[in-house]
Amino acid sequence: MEKIKPWISAFRLRTLPLSVSGIIIGSCLAYYNGTFNTAIFILAILATISLQILSNLANDYGDGVKGTDNDERIGPERALQSGKITPDEMFSAIRVNILIVILFVFLLIYTSFGSQYFLYAMLFFALGVISIFAALKYTIGESAYGYRALGDIMVFLFFGLLSVIGTYFLYEKQLDHVLFLPACAIGLLSTGVLNLNNMRDIESDTSSNKITIAVKLGLKRAKVYHTILVFGAIALSLLFGILYYRSITNFIFVIAFIPLIIHLIAVLKAKEPKLLDPQLKVLALSTFLLAILLGIGQILHIL
Repeated sequence: MEKIKPWISAFRLRTLPLSVSGIIIGSCLAYYNGTFNTAIFILAILATISLQILSNLANDYGDGVKGTDNDERIGPERALQSGKITPDEMFSAIRVNILIVILFVFLLIYTSFGSQYFLYAMLFFALGVISIFAALKYTIGESAYGYRALGDIMVFLFFGLLSVIGTYFLYEKQLDHVLFLPACAIGLLSTGVLNLNNMRDIESDTSSNKITIAVKLGLKRAKVYHTILVFGAIALSLLFGILYYRSITNFIFVIAFIPLIIHLIAVLKAKEPKLLDPQLKVLALSTFLLAILLGIGQILHIL
């Protein structure tokens, strides 16, 4: 049991709801069109969760061996930082997790496309490989993009655009303009979670030469950036509700604006980076709630 706890901590379970937010929206929109498939949904969730866990393990390993996770860091103690998991053990876990991701991605692609859509299958397998590479290169290696202020754009692309649009395509085998606004909204909030994490770690990242957007902007301007991300997501969600209005139930998602605004007020009032840590869970769960309500709002009136 003592050995299991550090691994559970390394998986960072609180990040998992955020990672599947795009899957939920893409699946709900496919349900609205009558193309929802339970097997695709389950496999998409499993592939995404395993990929997120891979990213978390790789992040722990990369920051751990670089010394970025040190005593100056404010957030929860990481696995390598604690010494309860060795670098070799973590690296072995990463390799095993890569195989798990590949397995789920293969099953997902085969279930969705079979042998009828070979080119689509190859495209999504390539996207799966790119996703694995992106998960690893965030902090691992000399050219880790997380150390060059590129994490935000990557999160927006993978957690927002690829997650929502890619999931929808698995069901529909085509794209639709209806996807763009919710994909961008989830992408902005996911980027907000990363920015919040980087604001919390701004001092330790600076001393470790980990360059993030928050480090470049400084805490005060990073809060302004954070405000733009959150309000941008709110605005895009409202625009989506207006443009694709079917019934008043479409707007059930505005309930999620309450915790988002409360979160933003707490962030703006925080005087010290350590006060931002509790808000990570708040923003992640608020994004998850928005995804669920936005998706449900589209299908309630057809049930």
